[in-house]
Order: sequence, then structure tokens, then C-alpha cells
Amino acid sequence: MSEELKHEETFHERKKELDEETLFVVSQTFKALSDPTRIRILNLLCTGERSVNDIAETLNLSQSSVSHQLRFLKNLRLVKYRRAGTTLFYSEDDVHVMNLLKQAIEHAAHH
Repeated sequence: MSEELKHEETFHERKKELDEETLFVVSQTFKALSDPTRIRILNLLCTGERSVNDIAETLNLSQSSVSHQLRFLKNLRLVKYRRAGTTLFYSEDDVHVMNLLKQAIEHAAHH
């Protein structure tokens, strides 16, 4: 049996098991990835840890806007932070979602 067919069978088995919590988490993940600003922030965090100010300057966004988006992403556990004095440094916190984002970016680049 091919790997693709095995994957398809496993996917269909899991599909039957979707509960409300799983549906909610999946929909929130795609909601997070549906916003261009959040995509830009996550893409930047793929390169390493960044402060809020650094993210704002690099992406030419207001600090308030960046903080708002980071709070949304943190609530979904897609990013995490560490504090150094008064500065917060954010980094990616979900390898699976970051891989999904990277694959979507690569897919878009081929079209």
C-alpha cells in the first residue's frame, strides 16, 4: 500500500472523530492564518525571536497593532514570549502551524 493511500485512510479515520473542541481549534488556527498582518508576523518569527518594537519597525506597523495581533496569536498558543526587563521577546510556539504556514507560502510561490 502506498504512503499516500495510508495517509488518506488515516485522515478519513480521524475525520470521523472530530469533536466540537477539535473543530473549534482547527477553525481558530485557520482564522489566525487568514489575516495578512498575522501571517507577516508569524513569517518574521520563523527567522527567530523578536521584540514587539522590532516587529513593528520591520513590518512598518504600529506597536499597538502588533501587540494586539500578538495577543491573539498568544491566546491560540501560536507564539510565546519571554520578558527581559520591560521588553517582551516573542517567538514561535507551534511547530505544526508554522510548518503549515511555510507550506502555504511555498505553495503560493509556485502559482
